[in-house]
Parts: sequence; C-alpha cells; structure tokens
Amino acid sequence: MLTLTRALHDALVAHARADHPDEACGVIAGPAGTDRPERHIPMLNAARSPTFYEFDSTDLLKLYRELDDRDEEPVVIYHSHTATEAYPSRTDIGYANEPGAHYVLISTADTDDAGPFQFRSYRIVDGEVTEEPVEIVDPTV
Repeated sequence: MLTLTRALHDALVAHARADHPDEACGVIAGPAGTDRPERHIPMLNAARSPTFYEFDSTDLLKLYRELDDRDEEPVVIYHSHTATEAYPSRTDIGYANEPGAHYVLISTADTDDAGPFQFRSYRIVDGEVTEEPVEIVDPTV
C-alpha cells in the first residue's frame, strides 16, 4: 500500500494538471530504506509530449546525486497520462527500473466518468504490474 499525505497527493495532481496537455513526471523521495514518501521533486518532461515522458538525463543524474547525498531514495516515481486511463503502458513497464518504488499514474483524461482525474499506484517488478491501494492521510499537527 502507498500512503501519501494529502499535500503530496494534491501536489502531484496539480503538477499533472499544470503540464496538461503534455505528460508530467517527477519523484517523491524519502529516507533510504523507509518506504516513506516525503519530498516532492517535480521534473521536466524532456520529451514535451502528450503521449510520452522522459526525464532529462542531466536532471536525472543531478537527482540521483542529490538523493545519495541526502541518504534518500525514490519512493514514488510518477507521471501523468493525458488521454488514457491511469494504467502503465508497455513503455512505462519497460522503463520501470526501481523495483522498490511505487509507480503512480495520474490520468487527466476522464476515461471512466469518475471525475477529472484518476490517481492509481502500482508496483512494477520484472515486467509484472500489480496495482496497490492508495491511502491519503492528513497528518495531525
């Protein structure tokens, strides 16, 4: 199960809507070994495409160096789909190279009459896709 704060959930949805009609992409980092998403890192879709996303190689190298320096790891890797449901495409599955990460998809297309977006999370390991529940929490102060 993926547990996200309301603020992180809302930040991902806002990023997907802001970049529409292009796909948005990014990462939520967390302390290494904790599976706890804490720090939202929106990335630039270098492909600038409504049907494909690609992290800029320079930005990705910078990100991984920063994660290493902070003893963090990518807990969530996310992107949006602008015209299809929030389910990983064959390309998404092929690029999924972080077996410990939650892969979140936000669809900005109303494909199921459920509203203006879908927000779903998956584990993708060795090409096998498993959907998982998402719990949105409002942390107490």
